[in-house]
Amino acid sequence: MSSGNDRQAQTFTKPALSEKEATELVDRVFGLKVSWIRPLPSYDDQNFHVRVSRSKGAAEGADEYVLKITNSEDSQEPDLIEAQTQAMMFLSAEGFPSATPHLTKDGNIMSLESGDTGPGNKKYMVRLLTYLPGTPVAKIATNTQIFYEIGKLAASLDKALSEKFHHPSVKSLHRGQFIWNLANVPLLDQYIYALGQNKYREVVEQVIEQFKGKVIPKLSSFRACINHGDLNDHNILVDSSSASLENPQYRVSGILDFSDMSYGYYVFEAAIAIMYMMIESPDPLSVGGHVLAGFESVLPLSEEERGALFLLVSGRFSQSLVIAAHTALLYPENEEYLMITAKTGWKHLMTMFEVGQEAVEKTWFETAAAYASRAPAQ
Repeated sequence: MSSGNDRQAQTFTKPALSEKEATELVDRVFGLKVSWIRPLPSYDDQNFHVRVSRSKGAAEGADEYVLKITNSEDSQEPDLIEAQTQAMMFLSAEGFPSATPHLTKDGNIMSLESGDTGPGNKKYMVRLLTYLPGTPVAKIATNTQIFYEIGKLAASLDKALSEKFHHPSVKSLHRGQFIWNLANVPLLDQYIYALGQNKYREVVEQVIEQFKGKVIPKLSSFRACINHGDLNDHNILVDSSSASLENPQYRVSGILDFSDMSYGYYVFEAAIAIMYMMIESPDPLSVGGHVLAGFESVLPLSEEERGALFLLVSGRFSQSLVIAAHTALLYPENEEYLMITAKTGWKHLMTMFEVGQEAVEKTWFETAAAYASRAPAQ
């Protein structure tokens, strides 16, 4: 997703290679023999989980990878993909559980390849990334401990990127009109038609108007940083670090999908993490306090940043729901994956507005404050 304006032209940009073509690609570009391959779900790109067989005496390396074939729109921005990949390598070196690329036969981290499928012989950027073990947060019974850990991860990751990541490609992360940057909630105006006329649309219109009036004027007072931008329940992998079935303790074992990276603000990452963790909780309104406590254990928010959280979380719900509805019109065959968040997202957004900003913030801030006087909730 390279900007808000190329969504209309995206009908033919998602790659559609067969398993056979993907297998041949891995052999030709990376010099590895695939022994097993299966497709993975994806929003804009095409991903395959591949296992490779190693001949005796072959160089050391992983046996499992994700073959990532970037959509043709984003493939036209090699600097951006370079920045994302270099950030993953940097984070891995810093001790974060991030994938790293397997180099091509030519020693590069990616390769621009022709797609034989679809009209116009599109070109796609191809990478082979190490496969990270673990279970997506979306597939576990979440608890307050993992919410706290994810808040802590969100702050730690952005802090590391913003303070220590200095690759020349980083300038490409200034993505002014990028639809998924939280500053661009007002751009949803051009996609809102996809909702039809109903109570959901009325709430989103309310979010957009309040966002324009109350968040946009305050952006200059927020602390800027590089955002991962998509720490959702499918992009964070965990494994259990305890034997207790009653009360499992989780640790983050993988951070996926850096394609929404951009320059933004620390409070954006906190809001994005809160929104996606709400999706996975039977008590969604309480989640924000646990995520916030984890985030603020690394990076306390200012009063102005805290004051924007409610509308930022509502804004991310609106982005996710509106863009999914719009994209499902373009890709009806991918509707099930695109509408994952919508299953509970609308309910949560409506509840937030019914309960109201003051009451929701009270719950979040009181929960976060309780952490200051005790160890993280177990």
